[in-house]
Amino acid sequence: MDKKQAKERIEELRKKTEYYATKYYDDDKPEISDFEYDMMMVELRNLEKDFPEFASKDSLTQKVGGHVKEGFEKVTHEVPLQSLQDVFSLEEVEDFDERIRKQAVENGVKNLKYVVETKIDGLSAALEYKNGVFVRGATRGNGLVGEDVTENLKTVKTIPMEINDKINITVRGEVFISKKDFEEMNNKREEKGEELFANARNAAAGSLRQLDSKITKNRPLDIYIFNVQKIEGKNFSSHFEELEYLAKLGFNVNPVRIPCNNIDEVKEAIKKIGEMREGLTYGIDGAVVKVDDLAFREILGSTVKVPRWAVAYKYPPERKETILKDIVCQVGRTGVITPMAILEPVNVAGSNISKTTLHNEDFIKEKDLKIGDTVVIQKAGDVIPEIVEVVKNKRDGSERDFEMPKVCPVCGALAVREEGESAIRCTGVECPAKLFRNLVHFVSREAMNIDGLGENIIQQLLDKKLIENIADIYELKFEDIASLKKNGKKFAQNLVDAIENSKKNDLYRLITALGIRHVGGKASKVLARKYKSMENLAKADFEELKQIEDIGDIMANSIVEFFSQEQTKDLIERLKNAGVNMKSLEEESIDNRFEGKTFVLTGSLSEFTRKEAEEIIEKYGGKTSSSVSKKTTYLLAGEEAGSKLTKAQSLGITIISEQEFKNLLEQ
Repeated sequence: MDKKQAKERIEELRKKTEYYATKYYDDDKPEISDFEYDMMMVELRNLEKDFPEFASKDSLTQKVGGHVKEGFEKVTHEVPLQSLQDVFSLEEVEDFDERIRKQAVENGVKNLKYVVETKIDGLSAALEYKNGVFVRGATRGNGLVGEDVTENLKTVKTIPMEINDKINITVRGEVFISKKDFEEMNNKREEKGEELFANARNAAAGSLRQLDSKITKNRPLDIYIFNVQKIEGKNFSSHFEELEYLAKLGFNVNPVRIPCNNIDEVKEAIKKIGEMREGLTYGIDGAVVKVDDLAFREILGSTVKVPRWAVAYKYPPERKETILKDIVCQVGRTGVITPMAILEPVNVAGSNISKTTLHNEDFIKEKDLKIGDTVVIQKAGDVIPEIVEVVKNKRDGSERDFEMPKVCPVCGALAVREEGESAIRCTGVECPAKLFRNLVHFVSREAMNIDGLGENIIQQLLDKKLIENIADIYELKFEDIASLKKNGKKFAQNLVDAIENSKKNDLYRLITALGIRHVGGKASKVLARKYKSMENLAKADFEELKQIEDIGDIMANSIVEFFSQEQTKDLIERLKNAGVNMKSLEEESIDNRFEGKTFVLTGSLSEFTRKEAEEIIEKYGGKTSSSVSKKTTYLLAGEEAGSKLTKAQSLGITIISEQEFKNLLEQ
């Protein structure tokens, strides 16, 4: 490779590693496996070594990948939380030992020992104690500056709020989610139609970095402590001695810590951890080899990014070949149709794998998968099985192409893939797979606003088969509802009344409740004003709809598709027969004083709620928007107006007070 090629490849790798590191560390949504990322970093590190003229301090080989998330207070680590140098073979571990032994001879260190520990797959955090009391916790961040996540860490049951000695100490640990808890979390998310976590590490990271600690509290976080960052009033000679002391203080210390007298014992420890890996209750992504002598560590020192006294041995992911017997499709609660691979059962990394997700149509095409193919399976993050590649030289011509269904496999409604999306969705409003989500949306505050009919009650009604369709809500009997709760007569009467009252809602609420894709509350109001009745809206064609302001091509197409479905026609007919209002109740205004004008509201109003002000503006033909732009006519600014006011001033937008707004109404 010449210099030009090297420079181009280095720049390409830096862009890729920065992107994937951001998805991994900051967004907690990895897009490639750890192994793929590690191999990119190895290639980048080697190129920078071979072509030092292209080295840069901005390269991820020279810094830790994470950033501080907006919304958290910054914490400067008194002792940096460094990363580790990765190695991928026992030969590299031997090279590490050779370098360390050379330094030991030069510095008169005779009794060189190591400690080998599991490299826990989680998120690193520093815990600070004053007089034995937990006072602050922070993420690693970029190693020098992290995020203050004290309140979130207080929800982790294995972190002691007080330790067994009134000392000042800062320790470092790894926050993680156990394999069992992770599997249960994903099962629950799948049942709810929510996006699955990619792996346990990112689930833990995303949970710890929640701005609302109530969310963190409901996530099964755990922690293992593996290092003393700083301690006052005590001295230790060895790392292993430190770990034993931390356990006595009451910390949940990394349970796998193997003292080794030489490199042969280190290699045996690495092999042993590799063998016990599948039996561990928590995920690991390697084994860490550390010099035990703390005074010698000080001599060895660190680079900007990593300590010179430790390396992380990365185990290669176990891969197995098997047969892709079939591809079937499942429909999630949001209507997304997901292809699943049915596999000849194979044991991978301690688990029998017989099926795995194929994500979407694009994934199948990228991998060039055919039914009957021999495929290579591995576990992503040691948890989720995935198809890595096709063994194409084993094809014999009997393999079959797969095509995503054109209709929903559950209800038979049209299945569509919209431009710019990878998912194919069922469009059926009565699809049993989508029923729970559709019901929750239908009764929500912004839709039909049926107070008392929350998710828990909806689930009970479904479990008892009291509702099997949205329209069944209006056929619920008092005694059916009362049976859901002990002494539930008052609750039942209130809910019956709320259901009855919802029949009188304006047309725009019903349009919102139907859950037409891309059609929200504002668009529903526009459609209700334009068409006056559900019957008129159902007859609207694409060309007509797309001419309406705020209704573009995508929304117009979605509306036409929705009303063309037999399921939609059936549901609307049933709702109509139940007495649900199908017409606009809004009186047609002859006063369009705000026609063509767009308002943005900011701050607190004293005489109107924000919703009341928006309804008045819309009544007089105006529009409201949530953001300031050059198209904004007026910024209605109340008390404590914020950044929107500043932006409006910079754009020269007319700013009016609440009194000036009232004056406009009185003209």
